[in-house]
Amino acid sequence: MHTRTMKTGRMTLVPVLAGLVMACTGSSGVSAQGLEAGGQDLQVSVLNEELDHPWAIAFLPEGGALISERPGSLRWFEDAESFDGRGVLVPGLPDAMEAQNQGGLLDLALHPDFVDNRWLYFTYSASVDGGLTTRLARGRFQEGELRDVETLFTAEPGVRGGRHFGGRIVFDDADHVYISVGDRGNRDHAQDTATHIGSIIRLHDDGSVPDDNPLVDDPDARPEIWAWGVRNPQGMVIDPETGTFWENEHGPRGGDEVNIIEPGLNYGWPVITHGREYAGGQVGEGITEKEGMESPLHHWTPSIAPSGMAILRDPAFADWDGDLLVGGLAHQTLRRLTFDGRELVNESEVLPDLDRRVRDVRVHDGAIYVLTDHDPGELIRLAPAD
Repeated sequence: MHTRTMKTGRMTLVPVLAGLVMACTGSSGVSAQGLEAGGQDLQVSVLNEELDHPWAIAFLPEGGALISERPGSLRWFEDAESFDGRGVLVPGLPDAMEAQNQGGLLDLALHPDFVDNRWLYFTYSASVDGGLTTRLARGRFQEGELRDVETLFTAEPGVRGGRHFGGRIVFDDADHVYISVGDRGNRDHAQDTATHIGSIIRLHDDGSVPDDNPLVDDPDARPEIWAWGVRNPQGMVIDPETGTFWENEHGPRGGDEVNIIEPGLNYGWPVITHGREYAGGQVGEGITEKEGMESPLHHWTPSIAPSGMAILRDPAFADWDGDLLVGGLAHQTLRRLTFDGRELVNESEVLPDLDRRVRDVRVHDGAIYVLTDHDPGELIRLAPAD
């Protein structure tokens, strides 16, 4: 059970957050409320309420942050303590971007050596022969604009329709970059390694293919593939302490998954799933496990539509060390998952009754940041109350 401890002072309800976040009087324009979750006293603050379907946030080492908006805008907030207004519109995004349905400007990630090279990596849905696809590009973020923009990867083939782009980006400690590619609504292709559909991609930071990728010597497979058989991965994070590669993805009607991604493994979609067809009935043979395919460590049925994912390795959250944070689009909450190895031992809600679609979650400098997928969408910060 979650209890709420109000901050002192006169309060007024912020309707869009369904009573969770209360606005304090004062000149800062920041709404705040106390909250207890899992033994942790938190102060919840709404930093911005003027975003248009925000998808990802990337914090800059010099301060401030970049926020992507799915309709196709990249916005720069120079001061991380002040996220007022719409920020500064960053020019230089590719003309090939197509914002249709679930597509548009998606994830953001800074190169591990960003301080020196200023490379910002981003994914977006692009118009290509055959329809739309997921694309990875990078540009140097300098003086408020993107320069030297180049395409690093284009998932093939292009497919008609505007769903299941995947699009999450993570780096490992050797500067490899990983990108998720959804099944684009063509589920059977997720088992066909001759396409990029329904896969996790691994590249060098310049877009070239590592020679130790698992399928690099298979002439019938795409050499960029690291793992396959995924449906629509919306959250990925690599634990900086253990190197464990966590992923979550949407099932159909139920069967949302949490997986540990390892090279050369098949994660089963659509052959094995805990979900069902949207119209009812089983998917394929209706099986949940099969030899040679990886079953999920955890699944949600009914669906929560998991989204952005982060891992807590911040001293400010010592009691939650190593736990995963997972946003929910359908269930509209932020969840905390505790694993003992590969076994889930606890799951709880950090933001109950939020009534907002959570798209991204990041941990930065002693606080948790949450983006809500709405117009207007919000940037919310959760920090220890002390």
